[in-house]
Amino acid sequence: MSDVRAERSGPTVAQFRADLCAWIETHLDELRPPPSPAGDVVAELTHQRHVQAMLFDAGWMRWGWPPDAGGLGGSPLLRAVLGEELTSRALVHTTSWSMHEVLGPAVLTYGRSDVVNALFPRLLRGDEFWCQGFSEPEAGSDLAGLRTTARRTSSGWTVTGEKLWTSWGHHATRCVVLARTGEASSRARGISAFLVDMDTPGVSARPLRTMAEVDEFSATSFVDVAVPAERLLGEEGDGWALAQRVLACERGAIFWQRGAWLAHHLEVLVAQSTGRDAAAIGEAYQVLHAFRSRSWSTQHTLARDGVIGPEASVDKILVAQAEQAVFDAARELLDGGLELGDGDTADRWRREWAYSRAATIYGGTSEIQKDIVSTRVLGLPRGAA
Repeated sequence: MSDVRAERSGPTVAQFRADLCAWIETHLDELRPPPSPAGDVVAELTHQRHVQAMLFDAGWMRWGWPPDAGGLGGSPLLRAVLGEELTSRALVHTTSWSMHEVLGPAVLTYGRSDVVNALFPRLLRGDEFWCQGFSEPEAGSDLAGLRTTARRTSSGWTVTGEKLWTSWGHHATRCVVLARTGEASSRARGISAFLVDMDTPGVSARPLRTMAEVDEFSATSFVDVAVPAERLLGEEGDGWALAQRVLACERGAIFWQRGAWLAHHLEVLVAQSTGRDAAAIGEAYQVLHAFRSRSWSTQHTLARDGVIGPEASVDKILVAQAEQAVFDAARELLDGGLELGDGDTADRWRREWAYSRAATIYGGTSEIQKDIVSTRVLGLPRGAA
């Protein structure tokens, strides 16, 4: 901890940022990702584990998390700043970096203390990578309709079912799995959550290659998978509440760092611009600035209250618009290079543009988010949006 000079209660955001930036500059060569082909997920995750280990051992990765789980305490805002400073320098890729922020708070809240205290430091250090087993072949947007089941046994549970679009499932150590423990008709009330080891007999993950030519996702199968009783997260039937916590976390620090990552790419475009594409860059800047202003407000709400309400759907709508605007500007600026260009640079822009097409779908479609805003934030009757 000699690298981090702070009060036991935690540094201020300004102090943390200044000291972190100084540390990053000192270790920049070690933190930079090595050359690799665009979309090389193995190289991406290997480098991320290396970065996390450096950050954890120096203390930076531990701020904003509770001491019992390997953290150092302090404001959750420190985690948002850490992600911002890393992604704004393109030292890590924002999508894979986010998973400890997506799953971490929910597992800390619902997991048994002995399980959390033993495993969570390994997640923070990058010794393990966890994935999220929510969506299914016929239960994506309708999560309450999931069909994966968990049945009680003398020693715990047996999980059987299929999950789809599991991000990095074939590279993960453990998976937070939603399964039905109630009757099929119980919908959200009958769902429970489990922390399942991916090397358990009966678990298999088949990579799915996307239009961005990346095998980031997997189709994950659970066939009579034995799960110890202590790996139930919370109580039986708490799965829906845990899922809502996970979805709220997706609007938290990971959105802020994604905004920083988009800002980095926009800065690269501005440096290449000749002025003829000012309109596209200007539009992207406006949407991105609106999103980041909104997201920073959300970070403060989370740090103060620990929860955010349905108004966070505004963040999801804006980040999707910003992501597509930034990479649409890239497509216009590159003037055919994105479609026809050769080499690693063109491949990377092509990959990110293709990935941005899904921004209005993953994590809750824009249509669903607008419906939430209209009914739960503005109080409009259903169908008025």
